[in-house]
Amino acid sequence: MPDSFSLRPDEAALGERQAARHMRPKTFGLEGRTALVTGASSGLGAHFSRTLAAEGVTLILAARRIDLVAHLAEGLPNARAIPLDVQDAGAIDRLWEEIGAVDILVNNAGIGGRGSLLDQDETVWDRVMDTNARGAYLVARGAARAMIAADRPGSIVNIASILGLRQAAQVGAYAISKAAVVQMTKLMALEWARYGIRVNALCPGYIETPLNQSFLQTDAGQALVRRNPQRRLGRPEDLDGALLLLASDLGAYITGADLTVDGGHTVNTL
Repeated sequence: MPDSFSLRPDEAALGERQAARHMRPKTFGLEGRTALVTGASSGLGAHFSRTLAAEGVTLILAARRIDLVAHLAEGLPNARAIPLDVQDAGAIDRLWEEIGAVDILVNNAGIGGRGSLLDQDETVWDRVMDTNARGAYLVARGAARAMIAADRPGSIVNIASILGLRQAAQVGAYAISKAAVVQMTKLMALEWARYGIRVNALCPGYIETPLNQSFLQTDAGQALVRRNPQRRLGRPEDLDGALLLLASDLGAYITGADLTVDGGHTVNTL
């Protein structure tokens, strides 16, 4: 019987890999990469832009309100603004012709829309679908085509919602559009993996922003907070870790995922 315990070669190699993993620098390694953020003029788009800028990412910020997105770009290092309406297919084509391939796309442009499905205004329906589903598809397709042409792997993060996974009344058009984004993400991931392109969906829950603070003071808003197991709504910074994971090489083996960040809202009891 040997005097001391020794590892088999395969066990030793596994131990070395595990040790190397623990020694990996605690960084997302995004410095020097380039990202396009759509819908960057306000809300989560502006927050995502600041989050990426803090990691050293060079930013192209796109939105319909060029005045707002230009103001944001002025306050960030290595950022420029460009006007973009994702309902305009020609504008999307021109965007990719101008900027070429990027490393990261945060496909965030989107709008809301309330109303029951029984009485849904068709104009509102079309606007929501054209922006949230068709627009997201056209931007992501353009990103993938540019990446493939440049032989450049990349990450596409489509911003969906927990309403694309679960149901709520009076937001049918929005919820259906975000469900389309979730399924679209999975199909893109399937088809584009061979090119080194990862595609994932970030599905936020209810996030507190200046736009909904007045609602949160109402009885309905407080009831919404109480339904969350954490008894609070999310803050924009609660999405940072998920965004950076999906955008960076730390998520290199993640594609086709819908990553929910909602404080447990969607796993609450019925």
